[in-house]
Amino acid sequence: MKDVKTGLPMRRRAGMPHFKKKDLASPTLNYTRRGFRLKDGRLHLGGGIRLTVVWSRDLPADPSSVRIYQDNLGHWYASFVVQAEGQPLPETGGAIGIDWGVKETATTTSDAHDLRHPEHGKKTAGEVARYQRMMARRRPKPGRAASKGYRTAKRLAAKAHKKIARQRQDTARKWAKRVVTEFDQIAVEDFRPRFLAKSTMARKAADAAISATKHELINMARKHARDLRLVNPAHTTMDCGRCGARAKHALPLSERTYTCTACGAVSPRDKNSARVMLVRAGLNPAGVDRGRPDGPPVRRAA
Repeated sequence: MKDVKTGLPMRRRAGMPHFKKKDLASPTLNYTRRGFRLKDGRLHLGGGIRLTVVWSRDLPADPSSVRIYQDNLGHWYASFVVQAEGQPLPETGGAIGIDWGVKETATTTSDAHDLRHPEHGKKTAGEVARYQRMMARRRPKPGRAASKGYRTAKRLAAKAHKKIARQRQDTARKWAKRVVTEFDQIAVEDFRPRFLAKSTMARKAADAAISATKHELINMARKHARDLRLVNPAHTTMDCGRCGARAKHALPLSERTYTCTACGAVSPRDKNSARVMLVRAGLNPAGVDRGRPDGPPVRRAA
């Protein structure tokens, strides 16, 4: 009801809870403050369960809740909810605009901070395909239990997918940390690449991991107290990043160079879009005369 009263769009509303089927979801246990405690480096859960935890890092404060879950490899994890304090970085006075894409995951107004497509999935595609063929050959008939060979192949395929996901996350975190370290103000395209899943670029777009990279950048900016602004992507490929003029027609995807008919500026298409992000966010870089005053609204990352 709160989302309805505040007028949130349907894609951002919480919605009704969905029940998970036992055979399609991994087990998950949630405990509030009264259901667990930490003692001598061990995790004590309700019902007399005591667990030895391999800590990835020390907790900065007392946790308010914990979630115990299992991944597709059978590994168990404990995720704690902790009130963490920000870690502000020294001010640099710099601003950067970021445009998302498929050929390059992130194109920025600074050439040194462009994030090229890492192609982690493409590099491991042969290995994943081999394990999937092993699963197909050993797939059990309906009503029969899976063989040991099928379970082994399934685990190998899951392990390969897990490796790809971790590589994407590691690349995104390292790039995001470098961006927030060198820039105080960040204008980011508020891009939702869901529609790319139905296009001919679906596989390459999924391998680019735009959503994961954007998520890591927002979290890193919040952690280090940077000013990150999400810009509506409407008409960003039609506006000129120098004079603010808008083209009469949208550029086709095959056209990779933007030429302004008003001021004559010529630049790569994605570089121009990244510059438009800065103008729309109100972070006008040096040399920008004016921006379009009627641009879509800009929202700050929470």
